[in-house]
Amino acid sequence: MISFTLWDIWRNLLAALPWTVLLSLIAFVGGGLVGLALLVARIAKLPGAETFVSGYVQIFQGTPLLMQLFLAYFGLGLFVQIPGIVAAGIALTLYSSAYLSEIWRGCVAAVPKGQWEASQALALSLREQLRHVIGPQAARIAIAPTVGFLVQIIKGTALASVIGFIELTKAGTMISNATFRPFTVYACVALLYFALCFPISAWSHSLERKLHAHR
Repeated sequence: MISFTLWDIWRNLLAALPWTVLLSLIAFVGGGLVGLALLVARIAKLPGAETFVSGYVQIFQGTPLLMQLFLAYFGLGLFVQIPGIVAAGIALTLYSSAYLSEIWRGCVAAVPKGQWEASQALALSLREQLRHVIGPQAARIAIAPTVGFLVQIIKGTALASVIGFIELTKAGTMISNATFRPFTVYACVALLYFALCFPISAWSHSLERKLHAHR
């Protein structure tokens, strides 16, 4: 057993924390871009888009994230050796995009139908409608649930530890195995996740209250 002080535990966990933050940002930004593309394809009613996007969402919402991580890591590994962060980033991006696409679709649907009709009466193109009329209204509704989903992404990054990517949870497991102090180590891990998620969750609730107050 390696002798670790409490400071040593914190120091090693803090060294892994930026990787959790980085993976969360990759998943959130990547998922946002893919989710937005899926949403626009659906709204534009491109040929086959409704069927494709619906199937895409059903697959990634209807299967465990853990399985998606395994498929990304070992499936892509059949063709090319990839680092854990790439596989985790791909899996979490696809997973996030399915949820963000649905969140935003609901927000667009919440915009009164009269707004669509008014913008069509002004002979605006779909791009102009989304940019100037529908988008700003839907974005206001979407802010709170989108920020709230970021918390779920941060917690979901813990599953990346199963494919060997050393983020916060994986670092905690390695330190626990070396020190035989699992309660202390995982209590520190939980506190760090809380420190990441609580401010975001509080901000989400604050935004939701402000937006509802302005209606």
